[in-house]
Amino acid sequence: MPERSGLTALITGASAGLGRDFARLFAADGHDLVLVARRRDRLDDLAAELEHAHGIKAHVLPTDLGQPTTPQEISDHLQANGIEIEFLVNNAGFGSSGAFAELDTRREIEMITVNVSALTYLTRLLLPAMLARGHGRILNIGSTAGFQAGPFMATYYATKAYVNHFSEALAHELAGTGVTVTVSCPGATATEFGAIAGNDKSQLFAGGAATSEEVAREAYQAMMKGKRMIVHGARNRLLVQALRVAPRRVVHGISAKLNKIVR
Repeated sequence: MPERSGLTALITGASAGLGRDFARLFAADGHDLVLVARRRDRLDDLAAELEHAHGIKAHVLPTDLGQPTTPQEISDHLQANGIEIEFLVNNAGFGSSGAFAELDTRREIEMITVNVSALTYLTRLLLPAMLARGHGRILNIGSTAGFQAGPFMATYYATKAYVNHFSEALAHELAGTGVTVTVSCPGATATEFGAIAGNDKSQLFAGGAATSEEVAREAYQAMMKGKRMIVHGARNRLLVQALRVAPRRVVHGISAKLNKIVR
């Protein structure tokens, strides 16, 4: 069991999938945790598991990032409890699938709030303290979806384009400060995401999905090395390069085909 590092990681969307795997990676390296998600029972179980296995302190913060005021409430809670964040993992996010005109309006707006607004707000709130200390690491979960438009998942693809570009721009701004920003860009990954988005039966997932554990591990290592971006998997890296030269109309057609549900 490693000694506690005295450093704390805040992970959003920590109750399942990538968030849970990130928590296990940080805990295995002796880092304390602030676990943020809506499902308190899952957070409590994870906190108990990691405290017992690694001797770290896991602080549970059940809250909903779909509410615009939540990032400020999280920041206030951290300050009130004297918790200093060294690692910020903006992992929370979800998608939807279908023709945009037929999707639930409130759900689409909530997606933008979680995937874009909460990530931006929480980063802005926690970044100044990192800069004042001269060290800190931020990991944002983008996607290969963020490199092109995505018919039948239009809002989700657009939110991930924001995450990818915001992260790269911020990484450039922070060069030399001691604070790094990494954006993780996975493709299809075996988590709850597909079932929640409704596209787990699409051709995108039919082609195979990476495991949550391997994506989390690669992203964690990239963040610790201060890398600006990691695209997971050789096939996905090839896809990203191909997008640079392929006609945009062709790319849109391919994305639409992959995102449609296989009946």
